[in-house]
Amino acid sequence: SHLTKKNPKPLKRVKPTNKKRLREREKTNPFSFLGQLIPLAKTGLPLWMLGLAADRLRADMNRLLSFLFHQGILDEQFLQLQQLQDETSPNFVSEVVNIYFHESEKLLRNLRSLLMDREFSDYNKMGIHLNQFMGSSSSIGAKRIRNVCLAFRAASDQNNRAGCLSALEVLEHEYCFLKNKLHELFQVLFSLIFLLLHFISYVKI
Repeated sequence: SHLTKKNPKPLKRVKPTNKKRLREREKTNPFSFLGQLIPLAKTGLPLWMLGLAADRLRADMNRLLSFLFHQGILDEQFLQLQQLQDETSPNFVSEVVNIYFHESEKLLRNLRSLLMDREFSDYNKMGIHLNQFMGSSSSIGAKRIRNVCLAFRAASDQNNRAGCLSALEVLEHEYCFLKNKLHELFQVLFSLIFLLLHFISYVKI
């Protein structure tokens, strides 16, 4: 009998080193930069495209802030509030503003309730609510709302019910406008933070 040659076992494929793997991927990936592969985010988009999106969001945020300051809706107090925000309290501004919204809506309900009472005559109580509204508005830099509160307070000091009703309508309108604009601002800000977190998670130096 003669010996039969056994089939040799297939050799295990040696995995290329990180550098070799990187070079292989760079050949097939058009989004390489300075010899390093730019990884793709979970969205499937290269990070340079996410960078462009982040730039657009920054531009949107700056445009919106410029509008709010130019129209006198906000003042420098809002910027000072932003400076208190840091890594340890990344949601500081939005949390303060949400507290302001919650308290403001209670004050608006109280003011309307007072004025809807046909036997209303307690202008001192109205003045207390308006002082609270002015103080909280000043603390977040809501300049235009504070100014409306001042006009409202002047009508209240004169026991001018019609003037108070008119001022309340303006105040409610200004409050809704500010709330919508700040909501829009925070949506842009949170989207920007989301994109920046993608950079931190995916960019490898």
